[in-house]
This record gives sequence, C-alpha cells and structure tokens, in this order.
Amino acid sequence: MKVELATHYGFCFGVKRAIKIAEENQNASTMGPLIHNQNEINRLQDNYDVGLYNTLGEVKKDDTVIIRTHGIPKNDLTQLKKKDAKIINATCPFVTTPQQIVKNMSEEEYSILIFGDENHPEVKGVKSYGKDISDVHVVLDESDLDNIVFKYGKIATVAQTTRKKEIYLQIVNKLILRYKEVRVFNTICDATFENQAATKELAQKVDIMIVIGGKNSSNTKQLLNIAQDYCINSYLIEDELDINSQWFNNKNLCGVTAGASTPDWIIQKVVNQIEKL
Repeated sequence: MKVELATHYGFCFGVKRAIKIAEENQNASTMGPLIHNQNEINRLQDNYDVGLYNTLGEVKKDDTVIIRTHGIPKNDLTQLKKKDAKIINATCPFVTTPQQIVKNMSEEEYSILIFGDENHPEVKGVKSYGKDISDVHVVLDESDLDNIVFKYGKIATVAQTTRKKEIYLQIVNKLILRYKEVRVFNTICDATFENQAATKELAQKVDIMIVIGGKNSSNTKQLLNIAQDYCINSYLIEDELDINSQWFNNKNLCGVTAGASTPDWIIQKVVNQIEKL
C-alpha cells in the first residue's frame, strides 16, 4: 500500500505564530487552549512549562497570559487588562480582522451576520465586538436566515475563518435577494481553503483517507466532511494511537491530510505507523 500526503495540510500561519510565541514565553499560561490540539498543548506544557487558564478568576497579578489563537470576547480582554497581568496577544491576525469589521460596521448601524458555529470560541469573540449584541446574528446554513429579524435594512457579513466558501456564498446570495444593501467580507482563511481543496482532490483518487487533528477542531472536522464526500473510508484520528489496522485491509492507496492545528511531528508518526502496515 502506498501513502500520499495532500498538497496542502497542517499548521497554518496563525498557529505557527502562536506556537512560536508560547515557546518564547516559558512559564506563561494561555487563556483557554492555545490551539485545538491536545498533543501539542501537552508538548508546550512539558517542554516550556506553558500552563492553561480556563477562567479569568485564575489569573493573578504579574502573571504572563497568552491570548489563544481563536481570540477571547472583548469584555474578557477588558477584565484581563484590569488584573495587571502581562498580556501577549497570540490571536491569529485572520481572526482579529472580522473582530474589527464587526466593530466598525455595527458602529455604522449595519446589522451583523456571522457565518459560523455560535459555540466556537472564535465566533464568540467576533460576536462580542458588535455594538448591539442583540443585532449580531450567527448562522450555519442559509435556512437559518428565515428565523432572523434584522434591526436595520443594511447587512454586513463575515465568516468564521475555517468555514466552507461554498456555503458562505449560498448565505450571501440569499441575503442579496432580500436586502438592498449587503456588505460581504470574505474572512475565510486562504490556508483553510487550500487545505480543503487539496483534501477534495486527494480523496477522489485514494482507497482510504486519514485526517489527522483534534476532534474538537472546527477546521479538522471540515476536512473530514470533505473527505467523506469523495471517499467513504475516511477516518479522523488525533495521533498514531488511534489507527485501526483493519481499516487498511485490501487498500492500495492511502491519502493523508491534517488540520491547521496539527504539528508535523504527529503527522510523521502517523505516516510511519501506516507505512509499517
């Protein structure tokens, strides 16, 4: 059996930047998980003594606190600054962009629509920058628009950075048919799009597809969904320990891709384990 890697996979710019920040600030703690990959978080803790705060109440004066790649809600950041802690912002620049768009457009009295998962930390952070939170709406599908009443007749839209562009287009098209003024900001990360396109291309020609990444990672789950659309034998694993050798019976070509929070050292371990089969 042969193993083929997708042409684009693994760490994106924002994750690389955040990991570097954590490595350069030993004994710091992150506000929430830095990225959605527990193995990499464990490595940072073991090798660089990078801790984890889950609540603002855990932060003490003079602590060094690293803001997670997904960002945190605006009010949490304000409260954190009052604690006299050293704050290092590792929020991905592609996440701070929709935060500022929501802030600026809501101040110009646009109703805000966010395409994404309302429970995801990135979306929670972006939503918090709206001037009137009651007029900041979050949808996952164009059908969700039927239940929304916008305060204003003009709409501004942003998207969670790891979402599918095709679905965003469907939502935007429906808005344009209903409202005279719709401002569309394409905030989906290019690295996410490249990973998704490469996964789609590879999944169409393999017998089995392995997607590596955190099971609570939005962009990794998107890759799995895409892989399953074209290869029924597609599986999500976090590391080589999740591999089931029976998956590979009578398979000739195995495709491998990985989410944006998956480090190269985990990917290599998975590839090595598969090749042993």
